[in-house]
Amino acid sequence: MTAALTGRPVISATGLFTPAESITNEELVASFNAFVDRHNAAHPDAEPLAYSSVEFIEKASGIKARHVMSKAAILDPDIMCPRLPERSNDEISVMAEIGVAAARQALERAGRKPEDVDAVLCAASNMQRAYPAMAIEIQQALGIEGFGFDMNVACSSATFGIQTAADYVRAGNAKSVLVVSPEITSGHLNWRDRDSHFIFGDVATAVLVEDAAIAPAQHWEILGTKLKTVFSNNIRNNFGFLNRAAPEGEGKADKLFVQEGRKVFKEVVPMVAQMIIDEAARLGIDPEGLRRLWLHQANAGMNRLIAHKVLGHEANEDESPTVLDTYGNTSSAGSIIAFHQHNEDLGAGDTGLICSFGAGYSAGTVFVRKVG
Repeated sequence: MTAALTGRPVISATGLFTPAESITNEELVASFNAFVDRHNAAHPDAEPLAYSSVEFIEKASGIKARHVMSKAAILDPDIMCPRLPERSNDEISVMAEIGVAAARQALERAGRKPEDVDAVLCAASNMQRAYPAMAIEIQQALGIEGFGFDMNVACSSATFGIQTAADYVRAGNAKSVLVVSPEITSGHLNWRDRDSHFIFGDVATAVLVEDAAIAPAQHWEILGTKLKTVFSNNIRNNFGFLNRAAPEGEGKADKLFVQEGRKVFKEVVPMVAQMIIDEAARLGIDPEGLRRLWLHQANAGMNRLIAHKVLGHEANEDESPTVLDTYGNTSSAGSIIAFHQHNEDLGAGDTGLICSFGAGYSAGTVFVRKVG
């Protein structure tokens, strides 16, 4: 279909699903250290594994707790990974289920019915299966006509999805698009790795991107978006259908999340800060005048430095809110959770920035202005 570029994309509403179970740092450390004791006792001739601690975790990341779909198995020193019962093909998959929950909330907040939506994009860091696409299952469960597809740009999946949805609206190919990010990141974390066992949590978010002509009176105008990718091995996950997880002791950890944290910090912070400043200049926006930054929730130190470079001063909690402390790193959903929970107090005309960054490297910016 060929259409005139007439649509003006906005964010009409967001939705959030939060698992009922949460693991505190104290609980996590007790489990990890019990594993360390067992491992060291079983391997007396090997270099002993080091304990974790609450102080170490909070200094390294700023994380204090994380929500998960399978708490008991993660905390069991004999298992230390999620155990989600396998479902039959006739049952809704777990990723689709939590994605649908977040999507329904977004639709309800916008006063929209499923039949009003034209497309569903499932944008997340890891998909439960190769096919059928998770987006199509979510589309089916919601009763949406049109189309759906999956996209994966790791921690930037949601912002890449928002730009894709906005482009559909601008092109006139859709008037209402759901960007759903179900993130069960606990499943690709090595809970036995001291350097990363505390990082991830589970959640699902949804963003309803629509043509301003049909949006509710109060919405967020999308002023501009910018995407950037630079290949790096400093954050990697090798799990896949061609390279499945090996048995214990045969490289299993390499098939899960691994990162070179210091390199990521050093390389990503200046890249993202400059990207924000450059895009703000292109849009005619004073970055120091941004009312709020909803940044990717991966590391408190990274957010602090990026916000400082963009705003020109040390950002306070009002200017750059944090959900990392209670949700942990939820990959692409992090900045959307921050936006979902911390936007209603802003006034008409206030401008802000939704920003993601992570594996790839990938980074995405969505500049928005409150309307209504």
